[in-house]
Formats: sequence, structure tokens, C-alpha cells
Amino acid sequence: MDVELFNFDLPEACIALRPASPRDSSRLLQVKGGALTDHIARDLADLLRPGDVLVLNETQVLRASLSGVRPARAHGGGGDVKIGFNLHKQISGDTWRAFARPAKRLKQGDVVRFSNELSAVVTDKQAGGDIGLAFNMSAEALGQAIEQVGEMPLPPYIARQRPVDAQDNDDYQTVFAVDKGSVAAPTAGLHFTPELFAKLESSGVKIARLTLHVGAGTFLPMSCDNTDDHLMHSEWYTIDDKTAVQINNAKKAGGRVIAVGTTALRALESCANDKSEVIAGSADTDIFITPGYKFKIIDGMLTNFHLPKSTLFMLVSAFCGLDNMQTAYKHAIDNEYRFYSYGDTSLLWHKFET
Repeated sequence: MDVELFNFDLPEACIALRPASPRDSSRLLQVKGGALTDHIARDLADLLRPGDVLVLNETQVLRASLSGVRPARAHGGGGDVKIGFNLHKQISGDTWRAFARPAKRLKQGDVVRFSNELSAVVTDKQAGGDIGLAFNMSAEALGQAIEQVGEMPLPPYIARQRPVDAQDNDDYQTVFAVDKGSVAAPTAGLHFTPELFAKLESSGVKIARLTLHVGAGTFLPMSCDNTDDHLMHSEWYTIDDKTAVQINNAKKAGGRVIAVGTTALRALESCANDKSEVIAGSADTDIFITPGYKFKIIDGMLTNFHLPKSTLFMLVSAFCGLDNMQTAYKHAIDNEYRFYSYGDTSLLWHKFET
């Protein structure tokens, strides 16, 4: 498909630089077929039915934005060079892939120092500033060192407009995060509070949990003109037996499955069999969902408002229909909804859901 089909004009003023406070006071746009209704996040329990299952992504965001120094080369001239890194995928106990800026100042074999204790060697360079880093620490020690020297990896469209600060340490983490490993937040989950969970429980809505570690590739713009030419980034997920049984039983009983975010949706659709059942397991997924995809598990989804021409806007267009989403996004812009990671949210129902 032509990527330009998924373009739209978005005023910069629509981009949220801070989240709503409290979290569940953010606005919520429900999209059900051609009908649009305006709500707030704490209304979610009233929009769901007893027996519905909300599926959360319990991943926890690492402080994966690192600033390093590449010391002056002995025979290359020039001095020390400051370079920013966004870790995006762990390869082994001591190696990561990262996006570097400016990557042109790095070459294979360079040493980068992040602190007196933490350093890494550049193992390779790929297109788009994607490099390999072999650290001088491993496993838990490396994780602790990254947490000490790193900052929250805010999306580029926020980081370009303001610096990361201490408030982001809480704001850019869901209240239910438990499994460290993401370098971006599952942002649909940022709208939940203990009070909202209590309301959902009293309304008979069930909660299921999985983990998908979100990679920085989620923010990469499309670099091609046709969706057939796009190479989707991969992300690791795990779904346990309890969650699989809970979701399968709910569907058999007529309950609806609502993914909290595109990450939970991608994990569930990646592990579905041809009988539309969730199969427990762990794997990498590079599933790329565009219009024409046949959904197997999901009936609804909670998701924030996405970038023009992004893989995420393509996903919601596949779920609800491109015309419906173009109408919904125009409504959101005209009514001053706040976009992207710290913005408002939407409750979307599959185009065949009634």
C-alpha cells in the first residue's frame, strides 16, 4: 500500500509534552464503527462489559538513553567527541544494539566511556545509526550501571522540545510495570491508576498480563513509499499459561478481549493459532499489521494517538478501517486532543464489533 494514504496534517501544538494529572483524567475518544464519543480515561469501566478482559503489558522501561564520550584517536586528529545513544535491543548479557548520534563519529573498535566504571566497544555499524555495543559489564551489574548513568528514553518528538527531567522517571512508567527490558513505554498503560483498576474490578472487567519489551524501533519513521518494502523491527514477548487460559476461556464465554496498547495487541496476534486461540510461549515478533490483516484475538484496543505515516497508525487503520481512523483523527485534532506518548487515548473497537 502507498504510505501516503496514512498521512495527515498534525499541528505541533497537539503534541503533549507532559501527561495529564492524575493519569486517568486524560481524555478518551471511543471509536465504534462510524460513531465517535468523547470521554475521559476513568470512564473506561463504564464502556466495557462484565466478562471483558483487558490485557496489560507489564514491561518496565529502562533508563536507556545514554551519553558517552569517544576519546580522541591517537592518529585521527581532533579531540574527545560526545555521542548520544538510545539502547534498543539487548543481544546478550553484555551486548546491546543502540541508535547513536552522531554515528558518523564512530567506527568499529572505538571505545566509548559512559562513566568511570562503564564503557563499551563499538562492535559494528549498520544503516540508520544502528551500532553494536559490547560493554565491560554483564547481566545484573550492567543493568544497574545503565540505571545509574542513563536517563528515561523519551520519544524524539518530546526530547527535541524539552530536556528529560526527574518527573519523567515516574511519568514514563506504568503503575503496573514489573519486568525490566523496554526502551520505550507501552504508553496506553500510562492512563491507569489504582482507583481505575478498583473501578474496573468492581464492574466485572478482568485483567490479564503479558510482557513485550518495546524497542526504540517503534519510533522509526517509514523510509519507503510502499508498505510492502518496510522491514519491521522485532520485539521479544512472553505469554504464560495462566494468561492464555484466561483469554481463551473469556472468548469462549462471550467476553471481549481488549489490548491495552499496540504492544499487547502485537504479542497476542503473534501467538494466535488458526483456531483464534492464544498459545502460551516466548518469541521475537516482527508482525507488521496493515489494512487487510485478519485479526484473530482482539476485539478492542486502548491506544494513544499516533504519528502520521507510522506503522502504528497503519495498525489502527487495519483494526477500525482507514476511513474511520481518518475521521477519528480529524475529530481529535479539531477538538484539541493531545497526541503521542504523553497524550490522550482512544478506545477502538474492531470494525466488525457491535
